[in-house]
Parts: sequence; structure tokens; C-alpha cells
Amino acid sequence: MDNIKELIKNKYKWIIFAMVSIIFIAIAEDVFEKEIFAFDGIIYNFLLNHRNNILNNFFKIMTNFGSAEFLIPLTILCIICIKNKKYKIMLPVNLIVIASLNIILKNVFVRQRPNELRLIEETGYSFPSGHAMASTAVYGLLLYIVFREVKNKKIRNIACILLAILIFIIDMSRIYVGVHYASDVIAGTCLSIAYLILFIQIMKP
Repeated sequence: MDNIKELIKNKYKWIIFAMVSIIFIAIAEDVFEKEIFAFDGIIYNFLLNHRNNILNNFFKIMTNFGSAEFLIPLTILCIICIKNKKYKIMLPVNLIVIASLNIILKNVFVRQRPNELRLIEETGYSFPSGHAMASTAVYGLLLYIVFREVKNKKIRNIACILLAILIFIIDMSRIYVGVHYASDVIAGTCLSIAYLILFIQIMKP
């Protein structure tokens, strides 16, 4: 048992990498074969049936935090504020790579977006979610930087929790506003987690 615990402790990031990679591949394979996911309809309809003005306004605002219009200025601001030269390189490279990967994958899978009751307008293909991929990559990298560099444990933990919650809310917002299926978001998030593990291992200071 102790050996198993030690193995998990030392290899946890690769265990996570394997798990999220398997989830992405499983979803991507079915999307490529034009399979229909039962949970897509269940989650999509549940959120549509529980809409109200407060949630509508909340999610319409929150979804913008995963947009290029917000993430590009945020990345530039972080580059200016962060002193570590390695992070100054990692931040823009991370955004460019994840955005490019999303464009490539969208044009491989060419999945159409849901059409019912959209609260906002979006163009382009649906799979995988660009907002989910970008927000997981950008805020996930910031979470990593905060975890490594912030010495105050309380502030570090609060900041990391808030960044994780922000990623989750952005993911939920894409389904709620009617521009993505749950499988788009889950796959995009899982892919970005796997990518971010590799990216940090390659680029880390």
C-alpha cells in the first residue's frame, strides 16, 4: 500500500495526463464518427429549462472571460507584471499554441454548433470548445504560476481555488448560452489539461 501511495505521489501528473487523454480520445472518436451522446441532450436541455434573467446575464458576462478579446489583453498584462523571464515566454507561447491547436481540431471534426435558443451568436465549428481549451490553458498556467511563486499559503490557496472555479464557470457558460454541447466542453477541457501538463514539463523554469 505504501508503494502504491508513493507511486501515485510521484506520478500523479502522468496519471491525470493519461485519464484526461483517454476521455478526450473517447469523445473525439465518437464525434468524428458522428455519434450522438445522450448526456449532451440531457445537460443541454436541463440548462435551457432552468434559465432565468439573473443566470442569463451572469453567464453572458462570464463567458467573455474565455474569449480571445479578454485573454489576449490578460496575457499581455501578465507579461508586463510578472518578473520571471521564463514565464514571460511561456504565457504568450501557451496562448498561441492552444489557439492554433483549437483551430486545427475544429477543422478536422467540423461539428456544427447547437441551434436552439442561443443567448449569444457564435460562428465556426463546435468541437472542441475554444473557450474551454483557452481558459483551461491560460488560467491553468496562471494557477501553476501562483502555486509555485506565491509564498503566502492562504493567498495561494484562495487564488488557485478561484482560478479553478473560473475555468468551471466559463465551461458551464458555453453550454448555458447555447453555443456548445457538453461533450465539446468536456473534451476541450480534458485536452487542455493534457496539453498543459506537457507544456509545463517542457517549458518550466
